[in-house]
Amino acid sequence: MNPMQTSSRPVFLNLLQIRLPVAAVMSIAHRAAGVLLFLAIPLLVGLLSLALSGNGGFHRASQLLQQPWSRLLMFLLLWALAHHFLAGIRYLLLDAHLGVRAPYFRHSAWTVLICAPVLALGLLWGLA
Repeated sequence: MNPMQTSSRPVFLNLLQIRLPVAAVMSIAHRAAGVLLFLAIPLLVGLLSLALSGNGGFHRASQLLQQPWSRLLMFLLLWALAHHFLAGIRYLLLDAHLGVRAPYFRHSAWTVLICAPVLALGLLWGLA
């Protein structure tokens, strides 16, 4: 077969072996966080509605928020909020041509990826 010809065989890409740059991982996480925040809107509005429905509703909402699965969900939503916020600031700085050069955009991506879960844990600890 001529090397210039393409094979008709399908190409198998093992996505677990592809190493993405840290900025790409941060960008994908930014999109995932945005989708998660959007999908959580009905749940959060329902919880707010329950809490504002009266004394009984408020106590039921606070009981729901004390459940272990609820704590995990709150951490996930706080992570999404922190990550989306910090990544948005990073993108604004990149749009202003700050931190565009090679070592800086990697450092800022790592900063977002590390600070978002730490911030989420701090916020969750503060809510306890």
